[in-house]
Amino acid sequence: MVCLLRLCVTVRLLARAFLFKPYISSLLHSSCWISLQFIQLCSSAWTSIWTHNRSTMPRRGRALWAQRLLVVIFCLNRTLDFTLAQLRYSISEEGKDDALVGNVAKDLGLDVSGLDARGFRVVSGPAEPLFVLTNNGMLRLKSKIDREEICERISTCVVNIKIVVENPLEVHYVAVEILDVNDHSPAFPDNKTRLEISESALPGARFQLQSAHDPDSDTYSVHSYKISSNEHFRLEVKDRGVDGKIPVLYLHKALDKESARSHKLLLTAVDGGKPARSGSTEILIHVLDVNDNMPFFTSESYSAVLKENAPVGTTILQVNATDLDDGLNGEVVYSFGNNVNSKLRKVFDVDAITGEIIVKGPIDFEIKDKYEIDIKASDRGPVPLETEKSIIITILDLNDNMPEIELTSFSNAIAEDSKPGTTVALISVNDKDSGVNGKVICHVKDDIPFMLTPSLQDNMFSLITKSHLDREHQSKYDVTIVAKDAGEPPLSSQKTISVTVSDVNDNRPKFSSTLYTFYINENNIAGAFLFSVSAYDNDEGDNALISYDIVRNGDEHKFMTSFLSINSENGQISALKSFDFETMKSFHFQVTATDGGNTPLSSNVTVNVYILDQNDNAPVILYPMSSNGSAEGVEEIPRNMKPGDLVTKVRAYDADIGYNGWLLFSLWQVTDHSLFSLDRYTGQIRTLRSLTETDEAEHRLLILVKDNGNVSLSATATVTVKLVEPKEAFAASDIKSAAKVDQEDDNMTFYLIITLGSVSLLFVISIIVLIAMQCSKSTEYTSKYLQDTNYDGTLCHSIQYRSGDKRYMLVGPRMSIGSTVVPGSHANTLVLPDRRHTSGEKGPVEGQEVGNGTDGGLHLCRYGDERGTSESIMAAPSGNRSIGRRPCR
Repeated sequence: MVCLLRLCVTVRLLARAFLFKPYISSLLHSSCWISLQFIQLCSSAWTSIWTHNRSTMPRRGRALWAQRLLVVIFCLNRTLDFTLAQLRYSISEEGKDDALVGNVAKDLGLDVSGLDARGFRVVSGPAEPLFVLTNNGMLRLKSKIDREEICERISTCVVNIKIVVENPLEVHYVAVEILDVNDHSPAFPDNKTRLEISESALPGARFQLQSAHDPDSDTYSVHSYKISSNEHFRLEVKDRGVDGKIPVLYLHKALDKESARSHKLLLTAVDGGKPARSGSTEILIHVLDVNDNMPFFTSESYSAVLKENAPVGTTILQVNATDLDDGLNGEVVYSFGNNVNSKLRKVFDVDAITGEIIVKGPIDFEIKDKYEIDIKASDRGPVPLETEKSIIITILDLNDNMPEIELTSFSNAIAEDSKPGTTVALISVNDKDSGVNGKVICHVKDDIPFMLTPSLQDNMFSLITKSHLDREHQSKYDVTIVAKDAGEPPLSSQKTISVTVSDVNDNRPKFSSTLYTFYINENNIAGAFLFSVSAYDNDEGDNALISYDIVRNGDEHKFMTSFLSINSENGQISALKSFDFETMKSFHFQVTATDGGNTPLSSNVTVNVYILDQNDNAPVILYPMSSNGSAEGVEEIPRNMKPGDLVTKVRAYDADIGYNGWLLFSLWQVTDHSLFSLDRYTGQIRTLRSLTETDEAEHRLLILVKDNGNVSLSATATVTVKLVEPKEAFAASDIKSAAKVDQEDDNMTFYLIITLGSVSLLFVISIIVLIAMQCSKSTEYTSKYLQDTNYDGTLCHSIQYRSGDKRYMLVGPRMSIGSTVVPGSHANTLVLPDRRHTSGEKGPVEGQEVGNGTDGGLHLCRYGDERGTSESIMAAPSGNRSIGRRPCR
């Protein structure tokens, strides 16, 4: 006995050890636990048997019991060797509370010791959880489970559980299948069913009985009915499909009230379980006398067509049944059959007296398009006779549902360079109506570059482009899709979607002007801002991001643009050096504007720059000029000179033009103011009176030459006039001339070689410059500078140039010519009217004087013949009546 107890303990320990195998499943855990309980029960039973029969059981019998127990233990141990490797558990319903479902921690490979710290738990919704997790990772039932409450009439009942482990966060999903157990027996609504059947009932009469209900799944639901053995009745079963099987009592043999006033039958419903379960109800049949005719319907079948949405109270049809009996036994009452469900009773109603079927609730074709209803006709006899007839009501569809538009696939942005026919969206249209009412026609509202095309599937459409798009013209479209059915009256619905046209770099930058012309003053500050150009791009984003650059192609462009710099972001142009009007009067260059697209586009514009003169050059004395380079000279004049005779002429030059180059002469210092005079415009020194013997022999004249700029610049020249006798003056003049001739003869050959080389070089340079100017000359703008050929070194510059159809002339002050002064050029620029004449007109007379000036004004002279005309400016000094007016030559 002690050995046997030790064996039981060993088996128990082995069973517990099997519980912690890493590959065992929850079903195996349950088997282990049941096996262990069974072993304990066997151990207890064996102990009791051993104690009770120790004195009476033979030794051989005890050995036989021991062998049998060992076989049982061995078989139970072998059942523990199968494995289930999936994390899906199954458990039968009606299990005990706290029943083991599975070792989740072991199956998930989690460390049991750290489950509490990691918050190992079941996450459930608002409903009460069906399962709980223990501290050692076991999944157990929280309470007893009834499968019919969770999954009523569902073949496979699966409960999904979400298990959360933190640090790190893990979410595991466990499926627990609730296995159905045949734990419900079929049940009838009433324990007793009472029937009253007249003795006049003919064999073949059928009486529908109440069916039994079994909440188990289809496998364990009601499969058959049987009735207790009797000689008058048989049982038929009417299969209603989803509604189940209905027992019908069939009268096999006519009843005889005198033989038996009542009959008691036992109706049994059997389910499909193994073993099967059953439920019974007692049927008490009372045999009635007299009323032996049952009502019958006058028509073999009843059917009607009803429009959906028919108002409540509408009469659908009227059934009619008659009873051959008299009195109450012949009065027919109509009602629904016993198996008409509550849903139908909410939709339809039957008038008990007239048999009219009336609409009681809403009729919707989309919910159900056909109804089959059992109508029962019974008489009012003491033992009512009844008969049933099925009527069929067909629902006629009406156009009461608008089409529904659904976007199956949609791209809210489309490139503007998309080709016609590009798909933008896929649209499905559904109409719950049937037939013609469900046929849908779709189109796009308004005149926009989109259209709908039908797809291969019914009620599927593609929204495509029907023409080219231009984002710059319109960047967004609100596409309204209209769906209209073919019903009468038609119903329609619409849906609006927004389609954005994405930008493509298809526009070149455009400058605000086709040609830029700027006027800047010379001597500008190096690096300072001069002017700017601007361009715009109709694209957007990076495609509209413009950068500016100066075109530096070719040697000429490189030379002119090497001292220019442009800001690539805003187009501001600055010069890297100061401009000198005397060196360069104008230049032009090109600016390129490039956008930031993937394939950059660019455009060019020509910029013409004209440099305006500033008074930055002081007058230069040309005569007198000494050998050491100073403006000093000696003039010897005879004492017999008359008043007004020319002593000498001071010649000066100013590189500036206009007022800045208009020179004025004045005597700054003189020993005798009564002897000499100086013409302020020509620089001529003349005698004011006759010379006398008392006049000093030497006179020093300091002459100031200044220009007419806003801030005048000046230079001085010193002329020493010596008074000599006439013969000495002529002799000195001859000596000087001879010395000069000798000196010139000595250097004639050297100067001749230098002159010829210089002329040749200048000729070549001039030809090259002329060719370069003709090549770079703009077709839209030409300028021409011509220096006055009559300049004698003392007058200001007289420069003519042409711009377009106008000619300009830069002259000195005090002009009286009736011409327009151009703003911004220091009021020293004349606009000369175009006096070109046709071939039929006669040219002006040569030397015609157009205007004259007083007090040093200017004379505009025209010269012309049959070949054309020309104009020039002649200066006329003032303040000296002896010279008088200077005619045009």
